[in-house]
Amino acid sequence: MSLPDVQSQESSLHTMNQTSLIPLLASLLFFIFLLLGLLHFYWMLGGTWAFEVVLPTTIKGNKVLSPSSLDCALVGMALLLFGIFYLYKASYIPLPLPNWVLLLGSWTIPLIFLLRTMGDFKYVGFFKSIHQTGFAFWDTLLFSPLCLFIGVLGVLINLYK
Repeated sequence: MSLPDVQSQESSLHTMNQTSLIPLLASLLFFIFLLLGLLHFYWMLGGTWAFEVVLPTTIKGNKVLSPSSLDCALVGMALLLFGIFYLYKASYIPLPLPNWVLLLGSWTIPLIFLLRTMGDFKYVGFFKSIHQTGFAFWDTLLFSPLCLFIGVLGVLINLYK
């Protein structure tokens, strides 16, 4: 009678934890992207809740961006597509995607949000120089940390998949 191979069991347990983590992280990203996409469609349709606070402004209160309904729709579509992409990454839905699209999307989506975290060094991101606006407050408290969270989750999914 032989003793169980402990190293083999630890290795399979580690692999199981990694593979079970991917659907969880991908599902979380899907729901984040779904909520953000729906919020952009709400704004596209004329909704006003939180619209003013999500747009960067100068210290004098002038908007840096003035997105149109089309802009909101395009961003909403992109966010929904990002969410669907992560459902695919978690093997929840089949999509006939070539490998190069999978590879490109797998790194481009997290990169977009990690770059957004760094920002433009003036109005947006952790390294912004203007901190005295309502947008800057929410960007520091919520928007940039959320982008960092999305970017890190995307990278983790890539490293474990």
